[in-house]
Amino acid sequence: MTASGAEPVLVLVLAVGVLVGCGVILLLERSLTRILLGVILIGNGVNLLILLGGRSGGAPVVGTGPVDRMSDPLPQAMVLTAIVITFGLTAFLLAVAYRSWYLTGDDEVPDDLEDRQIIRRAERDEVGTADIGGEGPDDDPEQVDPEPARRRLRRGDEA
Repeated sequence: MTASGAEPVLVLVLAVGVLVGCGVILLLERSLTRILLGVILIGNGVNLLILLGGRSGGAPVVGTGPVDRMSDPLPQAMVLTAIVITFGLTAFLLAVAYRSWYLTGDDEVPDDLEDRQIIRRAERDEVGTADIGGEGPDDDPEQVDPEPARRRLRRGDEA
């Protein structure tokens, strides 16, 4: 992985940058399929980056060569773990994308109602209602801490 044994090859560093950059661009899309591809690209880019951080050399098996010329086994173990995690996340996102496509016929992520309200306010240059403060905890619905659901159910059973 290294040209002179000390620093990584420039091509591999550029490959990490391209993989992660393309992955981020795909993550910012609205389509779940593109988001899935972005996660896969970022995962592969980070795995390559982890491997570049390790020492290159022979196989890290005791007895096959001198210890100082063996590669570092920790980055390899981390990459194997990251591959399994990325595969699990890929399977989950693939299932979510398929379910979205099955239910709606499209895998695009829709806007929230709050997103639409924020866009409308921004178009009208409207400022949201500010919490002026000074109210007591009973008067401000934002500050009231509701009781846990169990207490409400028990109180309802007693009455």
